[in-house]
Amino acid sequence: MTAETISFSLGDAREFAALALLGAGASPAMATALARATVDADARSPSAAGFSHLVDYLEGLVAGRINGKAEPRRTDPAPALIRIDADGGIAQLGFDLAFEDLAGKARTFGIALFAQFNSYTSGELGDYAFRLAERGLVGLAATNGPALIAGSGGKVPVYCTNPLAFAAPRRHGAPLLIDQSSSATAFANIREAAARSEPIPPGWAVDAAGQPTTDAKEAMKGAMLAFGGARGANIALMVEVLAAGLSGANWSLEAPDFMTGDKTPGSGLTVIAIAPSLLDDGFEERLDAQLTRLSTGYGIHIPGASKFDALNRAREDGIRLPSALVSRISAFARGRD
Repeated sequence: MTAETISFSLGDAREFAALALLGAGASPAMATALARATVDADARSPSAAGFSHLVDYLEGLVAGRINGKAEPRRTDPAPALIRIDADGGIAQLGFDLAFEDLAGKARTFGIALFAQFNSYTSGELGDYAFRLAERGLVGLAATNGPALIAGSGGKVPVYCTNPLAFAAPRRHGAPLLIDQSSSATAFANIREAAARSEPIPPGWAVDAAGQPTTDAKEAMKGAMLAFGGARGANIALMVEVLAAGLSGANWSLEAPDFMTGDKTPGSGLTVIAIAPSLLDDGFEERLDAQLTRLSTGYGIHIPGASKFDALNRAREDGIRLPSALVSRISAFARGRD
């Protein structure tokens, strides 16, 4: 322990997160689901999707943006389809409740789809696909939320950062894991820069008048930009249709702010699970050989390997959190006393 950070084993970190969530009003099932997702996100890569984002969840529970007592409601409109109404709760709980069935249906039918609506933000999207890859399945996940980025030719927010995640199993080593947003950067990077009164790089955002800006505070009043211009904006639209259109969730334009007010964003989450072995029983060996060839023969960075290694190290060494963040989260656990 130092003055700047505090060490936790993964088990202690999950207990710490769960106690804070219970103190903020989460049910035991919700606290367990979100604590696991939070710790795994931080273990794979200290990022905005881990404990720093947990603060948003805690504040959302207290303010009523998250229904802490939510009871997800499930329907199966077809044999290979699962649809969940998250009841204003968190995306992770609904997915946890359906995960085993989703994997089972994919192995039975070759492909299965999970669609959820009426939830808070989905957190680390790669987690949903990664868990399927650990079961030998190919996973594709899409989610949306409140409008943050401008569309092609537009100057005001119409889409969320609308990430897309993909994971696939390989015979040896880490699953392939691609998890990226449609925006030029993560929203948290702009929010953190604004809090520190630091500039942001050109191309990240426009101000309220639709003009390019490097002022993070002005960017918070305007809109984020998609990566690659129109191409990134088109991907954001595709994700919007997958996540909100298929599930029946709020379009990003209709979604309440996830940081203010007492209404849930009503976000959507769609996850597709595919059983590759039913198409090619040598899939994992072939993918492993291909990724090895790309990395060793051509110097290609293979996404997911560093996060997999970090997770394995964290299982042995734990994680370190900023002491200021620990204090902030601890205040919610104390509220339960």
